[in-house]
Amino acid sequence: MFFSELEKKRQSLGLSILQLAKRSGVSKPTVQRTLTGERANPTFAHVSAIASALGLSVSLETEHRSFEMRKKQAEAKAKKLVALVQGSSGLEGQAVDSDTIREMIEETTMEFMSGSNRKLWSDV
Repeated sequence: MFFSELEKKRQSLGLSILQLAKRSGVSKPTVQRTLTGERANPTFAHVSAIASALGLSVSLETEHRSFEMRKKQAEAKAKKLVALVQGSSGLEGQAVDSDTIREMIEETTMEFMSGSNRKLWSDV
């Protein structure tokens, strides 16, 4: 975990929590809660200040390209939609075979990919 790495760095430098708080400009309780994980959602500003005081930087790296993220979202939505169709077809006694389901997911994914961003990222 990232915060435990900050704590290890603090210890390796021999800095007390109070010293780190002074160096970072973040209150001692906030530093302590952040390093121990008690603070579930520390602010980026606090984490960045603490890291900087420890000689570290916080950076945002790309895990997925935009296209890959869009496709993953589209596939997830397509699977949900097709599952709804499959469920209602099953109720009517018209079960859909697995090849047809796969085709429906692929087609629906492409429709989401080519459609509006609002529909792609909406919860509904």
